Amino acid sequence: METCFTRGKSAILERPLSRPKTEVSVSAFGLLYSEVVQYSQSRVYSVSELQARLAELGQRVGASLLDVLVLRERSGKRETKVSVWRALFGKEADKLEQANDDDKTYYIIEKEPLINMYISVPKENSTLNCAAFIGGIVDAILTHSGFPAKVTVHWHKGTTLMIKFDEAVIARDKALEGR
Repeated sequence: METCFTRGKSAILERPLSRPKTEVSVSAFGLLYSEVVQYSQSRVYSVSELQARLAELGQRVGASLLDVLVLRERSGKRETKVSVWRALFGKEADKLEQANDDDKTYYIIEKEPLINMYISVPKENSTLNCAAFIGGIVDAILTHSGFPAKVTVHWHKGTTLMIKFDEAVIARDKALEGR
């Protein structure tokens, strides 16, 4: 007697890559991210090391997120209004500014980033900004998109992501303007 085992088709494999429901419970996200911070904190010795580790984890997420966003673009046509910030947080950033004295530097300002809401920072670590994770995401997306930049996170007007593009990016932009 021959036995044959078949498995039903997995529902996840049948779903299209187009826009699935992207909402995540804020409390579940807060719990998961606080565990990530605690895990990372147990493996470092300083605030700067912790922020670097969070940024590194963010870079891994950013590279994967870029792949997903590119796959979801409609009809291969480049969307100029696609916002990574909107894809991550469901809203635009509070502010985007260019530095007055440096054409390579931009700032993304978020007064109260969701990622910091559920993290309590002890007074001795008051310089810690857990939004370094977001900085890593933005850094990876820019770099993997062909716009190499260094993204750092600071406390200023809330949380400020300082994006400093490589000279080659600005030179390429100026060359395109000259055409």
